[in-house]
Amino acid sequence: MNAPGYFISFEGGEGVGKSTQSRLLGDWLADLTGREVLLTFEPGATTLGQELRSAVMHGQDMGPRAEALIYAADRAHHVETVVRPALDRGAVVITDRYVDSSIAYQSGGRDLPPGEVEHLSLWATKGLRTDITILLDLDPEAAAARRAAAEGKGALDRLERAGLEFHTRVRDTFLQRAAADPERYVVIDAAAPVDDIQAQIRVDVVARLGLTPVVTEAAAVTVPDSEDRS
Repeated sequence: MNAPGYFISFEGGEGVGKSTQSRLLGDWLADLTGREVLLTFEPGATTLGQELRSAVMHGQDMGPRAEALIYAADRAHHVETVVRPALDRGAVVITDRYVDSSIAYQSGGRDLPPGEVEHLSLWATKGLRTDITILLDLDPEAAAARRAAAEGKGALDRLERAGLEFHTRVRDTFLQRAAADPERYVVIDAAAPVDDIQAQIRVDVVARLGLTPVVTEAAAVTVPDSEDRS
């Protein structure tokens, strides 16, 4: 583990509920452990990241390799300036997307060699991996319907314009990675109610990370001496 802190990532397709579940887990872990909990995300959690996010999500179309390099640049800066300092402080860091997203989207979705994408991301982060990865799994058609209901009609970003086949390949890659690394991954059915999803996440996170609750010691009570102890 990334002692003295803990590093948790949420992964999955667009519209599966990562932001909501990250926030709920963060609030609960702060109460449970008494630790600082840092909620963050990729791409775009830093000032530089905001510029990179704008380019990669809303800029002109670009080739898969250019796209992968922009995500890696965002991740390198994010880890160096946000994630590692928090882990070094002993915080619980919860990120909405990390290395697995690059592999799922740039390899599974864009057909780049998976080993090359993973190597690029690990080079950018100096090998920093998560302690646990929570995959919220949802059929891409259901995710698209959920996203449309929440956001209404508006301009689509580059990922949303990629289409159903692209997002199906992304989902398949996530599931393949989860099956290959069951000690790190927890796969949750994102079609379930929000509270049920969160309950399952909490059970798995505590079990996988061995977290213990903060215990508030009761104040000692001194019983005064008395002649009558009846």
